[in-house]
Amino acid sequence: MSEIKIRPVKPEEVEELWEIAFSDPNAAWTKLNGPYFHDDLPSKEDFINVLAYKNWINDPNRLIITYDDRIVGSVGANFEDGDLKRWLDMGITIYPEDMWDKHIGSQALKLFISYLFNLYDLPHVGLTTWSGDHRMMHVAQKIGMKEEARIRQVRFYEGKYYDSMKYGVLRDEWSENNQ
Repeated sequence: MSEIKIRPVKPEEVEELWEIAFSDPNAAWTKLNGPYFHDDLPSKEDFINVLAYKNWINDPNRLIITYDDRIVGSVGANFEDGDLKRWLDMGITIYPEDMWDKHIGSQALKLFISYLFNLYDLPHVGLTTWSGDHRMMHVAQKIGMKEEARIRQVRFYEGKYYDSMKYGVLRDEWSENNQ
């Protein structure tokens, strides 16, 4: 059986991570991961020399996903309320399209939620996506997250409006269902 893990990226893996995640500006994942923001992917030089060390190495809120020891994605979390650190929102990206539909995302998110509840003494962990990412909405529901908000028609992409979707799970719900 294939093994899925989440863990910090190692300095010697930074170039490999860039290749898998950011080398192709037309990668399929970029069409689903907040494409309405029109973010540019980092250059190899910027990622390897600056961003990896600023945003990845030693950041407990940003981990890679491995599938049989191969980097296939990442999970990340940030505090919506800044320095107050009471409102945590997370996300996930599986980079290679041939790794989609293998249940990697749901397993990695379950690991990450447990990790975050162990790391932080918080009652809630959330996830924000958009109604154009049907896979992410399905994964959130599949692992036991509840739809908590739908902000209608605020994400504009390719000439169409989509909803912003917010999901969440409480610590006691997670503990009860994932022992």
